Amino acid sequence: MTGRAAAVATMASGAPAARPDTGTDTGTGTGTQAAAAGRAPAPAAGPASGIRFDRVSVAYGKNVVLDGLDLTVEPGEVMALLGPSGSGKTTALRAVAGFVQPVSGRVLIGGRDMTGLPPHRRGIGMVVQQYALFPHMRVADNVAFGLKARKAPRGEIAGRVAEALEMTGMAAYARRYPRELSGGQQQRVAIARALATRPGVLLLDEPLSALDAQLRSGMLAELARLHRELPDVSILYVTHDQVEALTLADRIAVMDKARLQDCGTPQDLYRRPSTEFTASFVGNANLLPVTVGDNGVTFAGTELSLATGEAAKGASATLCVRPHLVGLGEGPNTLRGSVAEVQWRGSTHRLFVDVAGHRLKADLRELRETPALGDEVALHFAPEDAVLLPAGAGGDTPPARAHSDAPACAGGAETAAAAGSTAAAVVTKGSAAHG
Repeated sequence: MTGRAAAVATMASGAPAARPDTGTDTGTGTGTQAAAAGRAPAPAAGPASGIRFDRVSVAYGKNVVLDGLDLTVEPGEVMALLGPSGSGKTTALRAVAGFVQPVSGRVLIGGRDMTGLPPHRRGIGMVVQQYALFPHMRVADNVAFGLKARKAPRGEIAGRVAEALEMTGMAAYARRYPRELSGGQQQRVAIARALATRPGVLLLDEPLSALDAQLRSGMLAELARLHRELPDVSILYVTHDQVEALTLADRIAVMDKARLQDCGTPQDLYRRPSTEFTASFVGNANLLPVTVGDNGVTFAGTELSLATGEAAKGASATLCVRPHLVGLGEGPNTLRGSVAEVQWRGSTHRLFVDVAGHRLKADLRELRETPALGDEVALHFAPEDAVLLPAGAGGDTPPARAHSDAPACAGGAETAAAAGSTAAAVVTKGSAAHG
């Protein structure tokens, strides 16, 4: 194992890392740095649950990689940080772990300020995408590593290792070496090692990205089961995979361009997204430019019936409808176009249809006869399946639901209240006078 890999394995196990003997800041978040910033280091304490990002920003020189993140993860909650590469999600996780030092803001765990503490004093467990197992150690020794490094009582170590391996279904593999395990089994060992220290917070950094599709599906089920068995552990789950986020998370924080763009339950974000970015990143979406009318909207001269709330007549907006909610043939809100592409996906067909210069996607139950390319077809969708979004709400500015007196993404109850207090309309009559 290389020196870098060994360091990653040490950090992932929650063991103390060797401190540099120079005065140079290495980004590990020491008590000395906290004192220099005018903060008293938080005392070391037992594992605590719940995470709070208090306007946390991280920058490397002039390059801001995390911009004012305001987010709360409740005790026992699974929060997924979902976003494309470079969105800031892994930086946020590393700020909780103590591997990067914020230039401003605070990171709290269990209500205690941990910003200035090194990783091994934060009471966290971490699983990274490279597994980071020691190849010369058997499975049981890998799992015990963090416990020994934290000087757990020797009489407790064997029992806690057995407990963690049993919880992850790896008890029968305790005497094996990592090279004798499959990728999925190695990932389970990495999770067992993180759980053995009984952390209040578990950090998962794209833990399934190195697995094939079948193993990933199985591990998703395992992680969901672990969540049910560990109801008091807060889990911060970093991923760019929307299926993982929708499957596991109690809430999802959508990130882009170093900022929090949206936050809510998977159902809310999927069924009622508030921006075009959320709509397109959390699931597939058809996004059409429309104009608000008296009883619905108009798209390319075609009137479509749907609720517009308090949207002002004549206002521009974006209509969002999910591909699986689009039907083939005549029906409510019919649109006509020509078939540009047909994809067979086993149990479904996806049709790409060009309508007035826009390409619509329709996910249909497997068709016995598929239309030919260039054929004219009709598509339709139900009024209740469409959502209106502010025109051009692409994600550069956080949505209305993230602006309130509560934190940008507070706990579940506060988020629901904040979301409920925002106007459901795309453009209200009052705001229409502005633009």
